[in-house]
Amino acid sequence: MASENLRIGFVGAGGIVRDRHVPGLRKATGVEFHGVVNRSPESSARAAEEFGIERTYDTWEQLIADPAIDIVWVGAHPYMHRLATEAALNAGKHVFTQARMALNYEDARAMYLAAQQHPNLTTMISPPPHFMRGDRAVRKLIAEGFIGQPTNVVVQSFTDPYINTTNPVHWRQNWGISGYNVLDLGMMIEVMHRWLGYAKRVSAMAHTYTPQRPNASGGMDPVERPDTVTVLAELDNGAMATISCSGVARHARESNGFEVFGTEGVIRYLSGPDKIYIGKNSDSGLHELILKPEEERQWTAEVDFIQAIREGRRTVEPTFWDGLKYMEMTEAIFRSIETGKAIDLPFEQLS
Repeated sequence: MASENLRIGFVGAGGIVRDRHVPGLRKATGVEFHGVVNRSPESSARAAEEFGIERTYDTWEQLIADPAIDIVWVGAHPYMHRLATEAALNAGKHVFTQARMALNYEDARAMYLAAQQHPNLTTMISPPPHFMRGDRAVRKLIAEGFIGQPTNVVVQSFTDPYINTTNPVHWRQNWGISGYNVLDLGMMIEVMHRWLGYAKRVSAMAHTYTPQRPNASGGMDPVERPDTVTVLAELDNGAMATISCSGVARHARESNGFEVFGTEGVIRYLSGPDKIYIGKNSDSGLHELILKPEEERQWTAEVDFIQAIREGRRTVEPTFWDGLKYMEMTEAIFRSIETGKAIDLPFEQLS
């Protein structure tokens, strides 16, 4: 395998594949874009021409069944992730899937267990770009006790794609396509898990300010995912966390961020300017943490995945376990929204 090209088949070739994954894969050595299937024959042909791929398929099942393909790159919407991943693993293919992991916890669980049943295959989920540059520095600070015992976590991700009430319904607002995933919620949970561990209890509220939006046929469709969500969580480490996500909040870019307060210090990571501010509780204020170039984490997901395959490693961060855990918390949040009750985690003990 080490001396041969790894042949990739793309199931879904939308914007994220075009703008991020294909350029990332072109930085890897020994890979070949073998085939693609998109939502229609026309879009498959356009993607093939754009990416320099000779082969297209009528269905995603045909692509996965092609014995020439080594890697199935799932760039489709969340409703397709479980279907394509299970089929690809059963066909002996390595799998990279776009985030969010799946529609719901059940699908994510099935994907995780399927990967466990194929220990010779490598799997990975696309990481969130949020807070990536300073990820290693924040992890190191927390691990070394800079903040002491974490007490409070405050996460804000406010955007404005849904503030115009006349805009058509987006696929991310469709339950059948997106499932429990909404706004940046899953990405914020993933970052929180990585830095601070899991939650053991969540309570949440949500609201949809524009319940119907225009569709392509001139009619109106229901908006099935909320415009804004606020979460209160108790973490395993004892800290209390609040996560607020909105798609109807304009002029919020400079205030979005991730704050961690502790008995000894504070970390404030502002996502807009991509800057980290830190300070001890005894300090008069916070100061900017200037990262050295070697301390910065760059986007290398595609190269990391290819390297893991060549080295025979089963998983790459974010792993299917990471995805399962953020899908579990995401679903717990919406169970709380639907029932008006706090929800305990985990749903079950898996390893």
